[in-house]
Amino acid sequence: MRTVLVDYLDPQQAEALVQLLDAYARDPAGGGHPLDADAKRQLPAALAARPQAFSVLAYDSQDVPIGLINCFEGFSTFACRPLVNVHDVVVLARARGQGVAQRLLAHVEEEARRRGACKLTLEVLSGNAPALKAYRSAGFDGYELDPAFGKALFLQKKL
Repeated sequence: MRTVLVDYLDPQQAEALVQLLDAYARDPAGGGHPLDADAKRQLPAALAARPQAFSVLAYDSQDVPIGLINCFEGFSTFACRPLVNVHDVVVLARARGQGVAQRLLAHVEEEARRRGACKLTLEVLSGNAPALKAYRSAGFDGYELDPAFGKALFLQKKL
């Protein structure tokens, strides 16, 4: 297995990114619906236009794409340094349980350190036990500043 930082303008890597993200979107853990045709067509160029975005692909021993992580750099005002949000983690069903997520996360951590980031963040559905196990084994844990105030919750408001 090998991992690479994605070149969004490389047609093969762009196609792999879209195919893997579409597979994730179709999975129940990703919402169970395919990506919109416009999103598929525009995604690589849209990511390339955002210097704060980066992605990592994983390839199996036959050089077939089997995993993907999309990340976005944010900023920690408390640390006055960048942070990296792990936005999408995709491992094809046939490759699960083989350490793909750990290899991808290790590559993301390397890139985050290279960018001077103070931390990695991610969201995960509470019922996704395999993903929670993978993230915890990679060093992720719930976020809290003071236990008296509890753990952070991830909220959204669709626009």
